[in-house]
Amino acid sequence: MRGFVIGLIFSVLLVPFAGGSSVVAAAQKAKKQKPKSKPLPETGKPVPGLESFDRLMRSFLAKQGIPGASLAVVKDGRLVYARGFGYADVQGKQPVQPDSLFRIASISKPITAVAILRLVERKKLSLDDKVLDIVKLKPHFNGTAKFDPRWKTVTIRQLLQHTGGWDREASFDPMFRAVQFAKELKVKPPAASKDVICCMLGRQLDFDPGTKYAYSNFGYNLLGRVIEAKTGKTYEQFVKNDVLKPIGVTRMRIGRTLLDLRAPGEVRYYNYGGERTTSVFFPDKRVLWPYGGWHHEAMDAHGAWIASAIDLARFAAAIDRPGKSTILKPGSIKAMFAPPPAPVSRTKEGKLKDTYYGLGWSVKTVVPGKFNTSHTGSLPGTSTLLARRHDGLSVVVLMNRRKTPYGNHAARLISPLANKAADAVKSWPTHDLFK
Repeated sequence: MRGFVIGLIFSVLLVPFAGGSSVVAAAQKAKKQKPKSKPLPETGKPVPGLESFDRLMRSFLAKQGIPGASLAVVKDGRLVYARGFGYADVQGKQPVQPDSLFRIASISKPITAVAILRLVERKKLSLDDKVLDIVKLKPHFNGTAKFDPRWKTVTIRQLLQHTGGWDREASFDPMFRAVQFAKELKVKPPAASKDVICCMLGRQLDFDPGTKYAYSNFGYNLLGRVIEAKTGKTYEQFVKNDVLKPIGVTRMRIGRTLLDLRAPGEVRYYNYGGERTTSVFFPDKRVLWPYGGWHHEAMDAHGAWIASAIDLARFAAAIDRPGKSTILKPGSIKAMFAPPPAPVSRTKEGKLKDTYYGLGWSVKTVVPGKFNTSHTGSLPGTSTLLARRHDGLSVVVLMNRRKTPYGNHAARLISPLANKAADAVKSWPTHDLFK
């Protein structure tokens, strides 16, 4: 529209003065009729001094085409900021609230890691225990396939650090093969978490356990079954009672695949472009990716929790101050961020890299002895960030769209911008919204 107006004004210089007046009037009218985009709704109280976070969210959602998001900020164990931006439901014009529930995808992994460490503290488990000594399921073999003896060497620590032997880049991600595995086992699709393990027990590993890092959702599926075997409870029951309840989190739960089963207060999810795929429940039906493109419930321990930004802020605060944590001892928190054994995450010279994966967290060394820890989550319709800095700051961002118009993972884009917004704060408030 701007180019159209400029063109009209430029044409005035080429016509007689009398005729030009009508053209100018037309241009002015066109300019007045230019539609203005309405600002996205905002919920939660603005916090004086933290306007940089407001500007970040307004700008990011508008530029990246994100329907809705929530942001929570923790400073020195206190919740200082919690707001919602945009829409939880675009069609219904329902704004995101500070406590709206989102699928958090792989931020589920740090939660599972804490649950495992709780069992280690109770001496029900050791990080060096072999997973097949605990999870006892019958392998399913296709054709002439044989059992890979390397399976017997995989440890709990290796599962937590993504060094167990599975590389989705070299083969595939088992957690997105729900229909194929159901066919192999001759059961009704989609395959459950244990079904996936049975099928994988009949396949070869991609590399020798403990020799390299390769991000593995499947490894955390195994950890979920370890928790069940050691506690006699479902994975969800144990985490709710022994990890979340002690820190005051009561609304988190395992999310559901289908739209009509979403939880009260849960947002809707939007995949950019509205792409559809074959439903894992109904093979003859095409559905939007977030509502049937995968079996969400089977991803419990690696990517199925739903939570609010405030819930995850409580989780971050619970491990920010080791001496005051209600869920882990200081030694466990230290172990959680320790590097994996060599040769994983080492240079050719054998030196530890600045960035590595600990027990459920990505760890980046800032200076010797100080590091930032974080995790992102990503599924069609979901992009999430939980970032903890060495200076006592934690930021949680939850969004109901993964990709931007440029095809990027939104959480990875917003992470450095959130750091800039935090660095712009001149004085942090002393209130605590947790209370």
